[in-house]
Amino acid sequence: MLKISVVTAVFNRADTIAQAISSVADQSHPSVEHIIQDGGSTDGTLDTIRQISGPSVSLQSAPDHGIYDGINKGLARTTGDIVGLMHSDDMFASSEILSKVSDVMSDPAIDGVYGDLDYVGAEDPTRIIRKWRSGAYSPARLRYGWMPPHPTLYLRRHVLDRWGVYDTSFRIAADYDAMLRYLVKGQINLSYVPDVFVKMRVGGESNKSLAKIAQKSREDYRAIRRNGVGGIGTLVCKNLSKIQQFF
Repeated sequence: MLKISVVTAVFNRADTIAQAISSVADQSHPSVEHIIQDGGSTDGTLDTIRQISGPSVSLQSAPDHGIYDGINKGLARTTGDIVGLMHSDDMFASSEILSKVSDVMSDPAIDGVYGDLDYVGAEDPTRIIRKWRSGAYSPARLRYGWMPPHPTLYLRRHVLDRWGVYDTSFRIAADYDAMLRYLVKGQINLSYVPDVFVKMRVGGESNKSLAKIAQKSREDYRAIRRNGVGGIGTLVCKNLSKIQQFF
């Protein structure tokens, strides 16, 4: 049986962390560890984690240098065959998601699997605001700014061991850079499941202000050039592709 490690990096998310933890705990797959890496929360997040965590949860709290540093610290503590993330504001769309991941990954030729994502209201997660329907992967799509929804992506451990974790010089787009690295340099074999894997609350770090949006675009462009998938046209296509998610 494949063991799945789910990593959550969290800092001061007392309002949402319980739902994220419960979402992982409710998964039907029988072999799951939940690695929670807290950045030194001061708002009651740690109390909530300790109150509701079961034996499959491993908590560590220590200062970090941002979300990707926190994720990297959590990844270093995982022991699973397959690794993925559950952000502290997110939740699985159903209790069967990790079972679906395991079913796909039972094929040793598959290096990773991903699904679709719904953006939901911050206060009302039953309200769907945007739908990210990513479709099947092909290398040619990268030049048009395509990427799998990062919170839905699960990878074999050897992908991280061979191609590295998140480059913390990226403050917002380290996930995009890492995925391009895995796909272009690693040439990993991805499988797509056309089901919603994750519900993600709106209001993420990359869209908090015009300055953050500009920073994300700069970082996206650096990732695009660094991994050799295009230029400014790729960045434009990547940003324009989000429009269809509202319809």
